[in-house]
Amino acid sequence: MSSQNFTEPSSTPASPDKPKEYCGIFGVFNHPNASVLTYYGLHALQHRGQEAAGIVTVSWDEEKKRNQMNAYRGLGLVTDVFRNPKLWEDSLKGDMAIGHNRYSTSGSSNRIANIQPFQVHYKSGNIALGHNGNLSNIREIRTRLIEEGTIFQSTTDSEVFLHLIAKSIEHDQVAQIRHALLQVKGAYCLVILTDDKLIAVRDPNGFRPLSLGKLGDALVVASETCAFDIIGAEYIREVEHGEMLVIDKDENGKVRQQSYFLPRPANTSKCIFEFVYFSRPDSRIFGESVDKVRRKLGKNLALEAPVQSTKEDKVFVISVPDSSNTATLGYVTESQKQGINARYELGLIRNHYVGRTFIHPEESGRGLKVRTKFNPVRGVIEGRKVVVVDDSIVRGTTSKNLMKLIREANPKEIHFRVSSPPIKHPCYYGLDFPDPEKLIANEAGGDIKKIAMEIGVDSLEYLSIEGMVSACGFDGDPLKSGFCTACFSGKYPVSIEEGIGKEEND
Repeated sequence: MSSQNFTEPSSTPASPDKPKEYCGIFGVFNHPNASVLTYYGLHALQHRGQEAAGIVTVSWDEEKKRNQMNAYRGLGLVTDVFRNPKLWEDSLKGDMAIGHNRYSTSGSSNRIANIQPFQVHYKSGNIALGHNGNLSNIREIRTRLIEEGTIFQSTTDSEVFLHLIAKSIEHDQVAQIRHALLQVKGAYCLVILTDDKLIAVRDPNGFRPLSLGKLGDALVVASETCAFDIIGAEYIREVEHGEMLVIDKDENGKVRQQSYFLPRPANTSKCIFEFVYFSRPDSRIFGESVDKVRRKLGKNLALEAPVQSTKEDKVFVISVPDSSNTATLGYVTESQKQGINARYELGLIRNHYVGRTFIHPEESGRGLKVRTKFNPVRGVIEGRKVVVVDDSIVRGTTSKNLMKLIREANPKEIHFRVSSPPIKHPCYYGLDFPDPEKLIANEAGGDIKKIAMEIGVDSLEYLSIEGMVSACGFDGDPLKSGFCTACFSGKYPVSIEEGIGKEEND
């Protein structure tokens, strides 16, 4: 038995020229205010998905003498979906909860049926599931399940997990979940709720970050540790690649942890774009501080592609806020170590309250979307040699419009530096990149000078793949670094089904 509620659409779109976020997942076990903690956890993970949010809890039904699941989901930001204070008293009771922030890398973004966490009641009881990532063998599994008579209610990869669990021949829920996981390939992290357990899973290659924390007698799991900070939880460790962490209570009512491992490769394939762009700088992922790695990305970029000062011209370095702020600090620090007269300045001001802005079709090509989001500080830029640091370039549309905006502030020179290599290949593990032919690096045939001319800058340089993995603590062959660099190198660590990534969303 379960209760479900939904809210109407209200969402903020991601930038059209940045790789879009995966999803954020969060779970709590053994806390009387589990749903409230989950709300704040999702709030901290809002950057990972802004299209929809949901929470599922487990509470005791005194009348029926059994546990029941309660759910509330809606389209929009966390603060919009859960704006009714009565939710915590009436609809989302219980000491266990999981939550999910959605960005659709697979499946339509505006369908209520696609909002997670999903929940079902089946032969072994209740189960709810939140997932981020993409499965690389989804077409094969989905086709097989449909041929066996399975009826799908959503268009996402995530529903496949529930059907595989429900159809498992195993009798124990933990064994059913493991049996399902053995059939899928690709990138995934899961939070799963049963009537008495919270289960956290990280795929065998470890593409996605997932961490375990503690708050008093409660245990929490989250995509990033910034979600622990907001609720005052202590970071314990990463969930290991291929680990299925089962959290429940023993016969004496004491919280316990049990780990089961899927077959896994010796080396991981951690998504390096988490460090480049996705994760918050105040998080710790893959065992490292995002802030520390991102500063190192900037330092390595300054070593590989410095912009020299002269007696007449010092170098004014500005970031494209906010994701490039930390790398820019590293770039300036290393430039100064090299004897370059470089200074960090706030040359671009970002409007954080853009939301959905109406733009007339005739105006869309004039960069109004960029103008609503950024404004240059003329006093910083005018007449000066300016270095603009950004984390990545995808289509190049936003970069082109942004450089045009900066040009209007009349700089002497604009030098563009990017703290990652050129993006040339699609991602099949959860990043939402456009078709390869729409990537500016491919449109220009890999010619950096041609890209610089297209964007409208005096010079353009990217960080090398070697410099990128070095910032993450590995010196040597990038393919042996333990990081997935497929979108830069085209080397995919997990095989991809033919046609995956090309289907239309419903």
